[in-house]
Amino acid sequence: MVRNLSILYPFCLLLTSCLSSAKPTVNPANLFISPDSSRCYMAKSIPSRFSNLESDVNIVTGSGLDQEKMIKITGGYFKMGSDNFSDAKPIHEVKLNSFLMDEHEVTNAQFEKFVQATGYVTVAERPLDPKEFPGVDSEMLKPGSAIFSPPKEVKDLHNHLQWWSYVIGASWKHPEGAMSSIKGRENHPVVHIAYQDAEAYAKWAGKRLPTEAEWEYAARSRTSNPLTYYWGNELLDNDRYLANIFQGQFPVQNTKLDGFIGTSPIKSFPANSIGLYDMEGNIWEWCADYYRPDYYANSNVDNPKGPEDSYDPEEPNAIKRVQRGGSFLCNDQYCERYKAGSRGKGEINSPTNNVGFRCVKDI
Repeated sequence: MVRNLSILYPFCLLLTSCLSSAKPTVNPANLFISPDSSRCYMAKSIPSRFSNLESDVNIVTGSGLDQEKMIKITGGYFKMGSDNFSDAKPIHEVKLNSFLMDEHEVTNAQFEKFVQATGYVTVAERPLDPKEFPGVDSEMLKPGSAIFSPPKEVKDLHNHLQWWSYVIGASWKHPEGAMSSIKGRENHPVVHIAYQDAEAYAKWAGKRLPTEAEWEYAARSRTSNPLTYYWGNELLDNDRYLANIFQGQFPVQNTKLDGFIGTSPIKSFPANSIGLYDMEGNIWEWCADYYRPDYYANSNVDNPKGPEDSYDPEEPNAIKRVQRGGSFLCNDQYCERYKAGSRGKGEINSPTNNVGFRCVKDI
């Protein structure tokens, strides 16, 4: 069942964590638009359905059987950031130790093994507490997640509610809702992943989530070249797309010139020069760093791990982590943050169908 948030405004509560001690009155006038990388929507002063919920599954570190190929990223210095995005300034020098990184994004098949082994329940699948939503019909308080739903037409590109819907039953194993499945999509990246879901998988696999600096260093193939894209300065290579992004008139029509409407299977596009796939496009990837737009001015040079806490002046009560790489919804018309050096951000408990992750491991 699809619920469009422009009509059923209470469902926007399910997509954010706003840490307010007061019990709010649900009011559509509270709605405002978030410019997050996942392009979700937010509601002011409304507590998250997930803010007090934790999985009761005991994840044993390193107990998983994730044997997917990892690429050694030899440590060194590089220039991090971009002059083209305000929160990616200033460009600054960073030194990193060597580490291993997953060759590709974590897939549905990999995540399914984790769930089968541990019984883990993702944020999108967890029940809602009616006490958090006084006055809201209990029939509306059902687990689900946000899905990109292209409208027939749009008035402008400022109201993201036109193309995002809360779908009851949507989760990693039901990407488009309860009637859908991942059968035949085992090699697609897993989506509808909240930050703690990614962190739990990484712990089970004996890995961790990458820092933002590690992610960019790997995406740049360990260089500091001031390129427009991580692969070069041209979007196309002999009329061929090098990443799964959006073509056509966003969000109404995707012309599918890259071959895909939604997610693409891993390794559908060329790897970068050090052997990593999908470092641009396909899905946003969680990083370990909290998000602050001013962090680069105060970043450590040696193996930076991000600020101590989260702060986004546009949504000051939301706890956010960095997301990197862009997704199948990115394009120059609407979202350019798949380009080299750019940063994404996401509220930690707001899963969508264009957010997943990959892992790294210390050497």
